[in-house]
Amino acid sequence: MMSRLLSLRDSREATARTARRSAWWQRALPRGQSLVTAIPYGWLLLFFLVPFLFVLQISFSDVEIASPPYRALLSRAEDVVSLVLNFGNYRYIFGDPLYFDAYLSSLYMAGVTTLICLVVGYPIAYTIARAPEAKRNTLLMLVMLPFWTSFLVRVYAWMGILDNEGLLNQALLSLGLIGEPLQLMHTQLSVQIVMVYAYLPFMILPLFSNLVKLDGRLLEASADLGCRPWQTFLRVTLPLSKNGVIAGSMLVFIPAVGEFVIPELVGTPESLMIGKVLWMEFFDNNNWPMAASVTIVMVALLIAPIVYLHKREEKALARAAQR
Repeated sequence: MMSRLLSLRDSREATARTARRSAWWQRALPRGQSLVTAIPYGWLLLFFLVPFLFVLQISFSDVEIASPPYRALLSRAEDVVSLVLNFGNYRYIFGDPLYFDAYLSSLYMAGVTTLICLVVGYPIAYTIARAPEAKRNTLLMLVMLPFWTSFLVRVYAWMGILDNEGLLNQALLSLGLIGEPLQLMHTQLSVQIVMVYAYLPFMILPLFSNLVKLDGRLLEASADLGCRPWQTFLRVTLPLSKNGVIAGSMLVFIPAVGEFVIPELVGTPESLMIGKVLWMEFFDNNNWPMAASVTIVMVALLIAPIVYLHKREEKALARAAQR
């Protein structure tokens, strides 16, 4: 009888200890999740939001011949602190056709680059996703292989390929396809070629990550129902890979808008993009407020469509949930 009472007490104590541990774990789990999510939020706050606020503050300032060459927004005179906002930089941006042409050229070049990368990168990503697992890592390594070399070195390599005396012209001349060297360097075409080359992996990798998860049984079911391969692609594969297309397009379009190195090295003075305008305002004109204003407008142009797509996706998910 005594042994039964002892065993019953031990079991009750064990149950109580288990309940206390479970309660402690349930209290600690939200704290751990908050800590984990606080790390990326803190990173974004420290390295994105704070510098962005500094740039925003500079954009409303006036130019001063000092270091840094701008005047602070807050001024104090006779124990009175006043806030002075200068909107003249923004008025000048929207009134000068130079900035409008630079924005338009940047959006056009980035849009064409994104479209070409999508057309070229989708078949590559699809082929890698449908390849045997033993070969996928090798194919992915070949896609990422250019990142093992400096970006600047790769651009200089393309300068050697596209030059009048470069490899491409020499190959065409030796084959008898042309009678004289083609003017490939310092053209819009050369800028577009090098930009597509530079940003193509950023399109392939998100598409591969999405396509590799595609259930092959859906494609078999579509074929069994009488769909031709191109119909299966348009009705099944492409809609299911929409998230990969959006992610890849954003990874290509956003950095391509502000590209500076490629247009500077292989482009022409006429191919003026917003990255070159920022360089001139910061370093040639030493006009920090104007450069900061150009940056703020460019960020707004990039964030607006992203917010629109995000809101549209939320509405689509809400409608799907209601059904």
